Amino acid sequence: MTDLHTASSPAASPDVIDTLAGLASTDYAWQVRQARPAVIQATQACDDLIFSAALSGGLSVAERLDAARAVALANALDGLARHYADRLNAQGEPVQTTGTSARSQAIAHFSASVASNPLSADREALAALRNHGLTVPEIVMLAQLVGYVAYQGRLLAGVRALAELGPAGEATGLGPAGGISDSFVHPANLPAPGQALDINGYTSRTLDWKAWIPVVDPQTATPEQNAILDASHPKARSSDFYLLLAHQPEVLAQRSAAFNAIMYSSGGLARAERELATAAVSRVNGCVYCLSVHAQRFEQLAKRNDVIAQLFADPATAGTNARERAIIQFTTVLTQQPAQTGAADLQALRQAGLSDTEILDALHASALFAWANRLMLNLGEAVYPQAA
Repeated sequence: MTDLHTASSPAASPDVIDTLAGLASTDYAWQVRQARPAVIQATQACDDLIFSAALSGGLSVAERLDAARAVALANALDGLARHYADRLNAQGEPVQTTGTSARSQAIAHFSASVASNPLSADREALAALRNHGLTVPEIVMLAQLVGYVAYQGRLLAGVRALAELGPAGEATGLGPAGGISDSFVHPANLPAPGQALDINGYTSRTLDWKAWIPVVDPQTATPEQNAILDASHPKARSSDFYLLLAHQPEVLAQRSAAFNAIMYSSGGLARAERELATAAVSRVNGCVYCLSVHAQRFEQLAKRNDVIAQLFADPATAGTNARERAIIQFTTVLTQQPAQTGAADLQALRQAGLSDTEILDALHASALFAWANRLMLNLGEAVYPQAA
C-alpha cells in the first residue's frame, strides 16, 4: 500500500539525510519523504544549528562533532560515524587527536553511554561532567546533541530501509512478515479507560519531573529564554524540563519545531497510533515519565487503554490487532538495533495495512523518542504523586 503524496513545495534537497542515504530526487524514498517537508526542514535546521560555530554554549564545534561520532559508533551506525569523522577532519581536528584530554574523554564517555543505554546516565554522570569543567548550559547542549544524533541515526536507518523496500509490489526476497499472529489473546479484566494502570513499574498516572542540575530562573531569564518559554507550553515557566532546556533556547526552539511537525501534522498515521509508537519506544527505553504521558494521550485519542496495559506488561506481545503489533515491533527494532533495521521491518508494516506515508510517520515518531527519552532519563527523574 503506497499512498504517495508528493508535496506541492518540496523541501530543498539534498539535506543531510538524503546525502547520507544516497538519495536523488528520482528515488522513491526521496519522493515519500516529501510528504513531510516540515519534518525535513526542521531536522535539517536542528543539524545546522547544533553544529554551528555561531551557537553559544561553550562546547566547541570539534567537541560536538566528536560527541556525535561517539553516539553513532555506540549505535553501530558506521556510515554516520564516518560522516562526523569527516566533518572533524574538515575542522582541522583529525580524529586521532580527539579525546586526549580528561574533558573530552568525559564528554565521549557520557555520549557513548547514553547512546547505547539511555538508562545509564544519572546524577553521578552529570556530576562527573561538571567535575571536568562543563557548565550547565554545556551539559544541556551535550544532552540535546546526543538526543539529536540518536534521532538522526534512526531516521537515517529507516530511510535507507525505505529505499531498499521500494514501491509496493517491487520489493523482492522479503517473504512474509514474521512474528505477528492474528490469534493474539487479550489480557482479561483490564481497568476501564480512565482508570490508572500500574503494571511492572509503569503507570498511566500523571507524573512530575525534576531536573538534576540547576534550571533557568524565570525571573532572571534572558529575552531569548523568555520568548521560547512563552512559545513552548502554557506551564513552561513552572516546568523543570522546559526551564532546564531553556539554557539553550535556540536548540529548544528547533527541537520543538521538529516535535510539532512529527507529532501533529495532518493526514498520514493517526494521532493515536503516533502516540502508541512513542509509548512503545518509551517502554523499550524504560522511560517511565514519557510512557506515562503518551499512554494518557493514546487513551484520550483512542478512548481505550487495552494496548497500553499490554505494552506495560510485555512489548514483545503487545497489540490488540496486527496493525498495532506491527507498529510496536517496528519501533522495538528501530529503538534497540537501528543498524539492523531493514526493508523486511517496513514490509511488515505494509502487510499490516500501513501506507508508505503512514510508515514514514511511524518512523519519524519512533526516531524522535530516541531523543525525547534521553533528555528525560539523563537530565532528571520522574516524580510520583504523593499518596493521599
